[in-house]
Amino acid sequence: MRLSAEDIVKNSEWSEKGYKLPKFDREKMLENTAKNPTWVHFGGGNLFRAFHAALAQDMLDNGYSDKGVIVIEGFDYEIVEKSYRPGDNLTVAITLKANGSIDKNIIGSVSESCILDSKNADEYDRLKQIFTSPSLQMATFTITEKGYVVTGPSGKILPAVQEDIDNGPEHPDTYIGKVASLLYARFKAGQLPIAMVSTDNCSHNGDKLYTAINTIATAWGAIGKADEKFVEYVNDRTKVSFPWSMIDKITPRPDASVEKMLADDGLEGLEPIITSKGTYVAPFVNAEETQYLVIEDAFPNGRPALDKVGVIFTDKETVDKVEKMKVCTCLNPIHTALAVYGCILGYTRISDEMKDEDLLDLVKKIGYVEGLPVVVNPGVLDPKEFIDTVINVRVPNPFMPDTPQRIATDTSQKLPIRFGETIKKYRDNGLDMKALKRIPLVFAGWMRYLMAIDDNGEKMELSSDPMLDKVCPMFANVKLGDTVKAADFETLLKDENIWGVDLYSVGIAELVIEYFNKLISGKGAIRKTVAEMRQQ
Repeated sequence: MRLSAEDIVKNSEWSEKGYKLPKFDREKMLENTAKNPTWVHFGGGNLFRAFHAALAQDMLDNGYSDKGVIVIEGFDYEIVEKSYRPGDNLTVAITLKANGSIDKNIIGSVSESCILDSKNADEYDRLKQIFTSPSLQMATFTITEKGYVVTGPSGKILPAVQEDIDNGPEHPDTYIGKVASLLYARFKAGQLPIAMVSTDNCSHNGDKLYTAINTIATAWGAIGKADEKFVEYVNDRTKVSFPWSMIDKITPRPDASVEKMLADDGLEGLEPIITSKGTYVAPFVNAEETQYLVIEDAFPNGRPALDKVGVIFTDKETVDKVEKMKVCTCLNPIHTALAVYGCILGYTRISDEMKDEDLLDLVKKIGYVEGLPVVVNPGVLDPKEFIDTVINVRVPNPFMPDTPQRIATDTSQKLPIRFGETIKKYRDNGLDMKALKRIPLVFAGWMRYLMAIDDNGEKMELSSDPMLDKVCPMFANVKLGDTVKAADFETLLKDENIWGVDLYSVGIAELVIEYFNKLISGKGAIRKTVAEMRQQ
């Protein structure tokens, strides 16, 4: 068995070994999509393959569409060259369910894989051809939040983006510059309408995409590199929309145990590839069953029938409520708490942490006791049911190979949203700040984590974080057995960029330090502290 268009049609072993194959006529789909593309997606990573491409397959299998999705990779071209094209743009999607069952699907909805390289004439001409097609309804994105950044901390346009602005739309180098260039081609083809839909896991993602595109469009118009009416086009929501969305599906990197399972089935050519840019890619993806995608319903050229395969379309305000519900209360704070304490307690699997009664109690109380009272119910998803699924199904899933070390990446960037927003709600609503016990414990836990010493007193490696160079030196002289004062960390505790609030102003700085002193009191102090917290 080898992943190819010919093999999945002619080789009966696929069905015999439990692989669900595409039900639709793939050759017809390829023909229809090439003539009248409706959906392109920027970012060919695991989330796209396990979620977006699977949604496209559901539409095709059920007769809701006769066209597939075109994937465009603009960061690491080897993903297309070494993963997509050798396998005829097919993917083996493995769904790992909490009850131990496994679904094996061959995703065949990707009609074409393209490289976003403005210096490659053949590749870029094809992309312009796609982008100037009147049938194109939407472009979706999973390029990470960093992909939309066009200015530095001071607000000045980044040098690489400025170079794209100076050179104009013909041969841009930055990711967002190339997207703006393709949108300009669509503008020149008759100001054709399109929805530009970020589905990256960040707040108000549509605004981030709009700001990036508009910055470049405005600059091009101002210096005569593009028609001045291009700016009007980008800002006309009847022509170009930038809907908000909330996406949620855990898709860890391809796991060795899944690779072995597929190899035991007789599937060849599974070896993961690490590209020259360090991207880890494989012809298969493994993901959880639970998934959510909520999108602002703003599509000036119509949209595929995604509502028939589980996508929720609603207004912008509801998307915002759903996003805040997930990020500030029902999932992300739980993940971060498990990441911090999982690392310092020596765990390597998130699912194993949920067997730890102390940590289970911690995250339950973060979600149900401290977060839920201030969450706004968005209506389209119930917050308590969402937490129930997280606590009882998603995070404990032993077949999901996710690690606290991966989730601990960039924790300094996550704390202000995942916990700071809840603190602000308590403050602004006049609630008793003393009711918050576990959130300060997470803050103290992160400070303890920054010592890079686990609960056994052994050195441990910290996950990457842009603030490590700034915050780690603050703990260089702190040793197990020490007692510190809040004044020793006043600058850190007041830093609203890290916590979302000044911890002194909301009255929890001293409690954070009280917990921190417990956590550094000696070897085993972390376990002792979280165990004691179960009684409070």
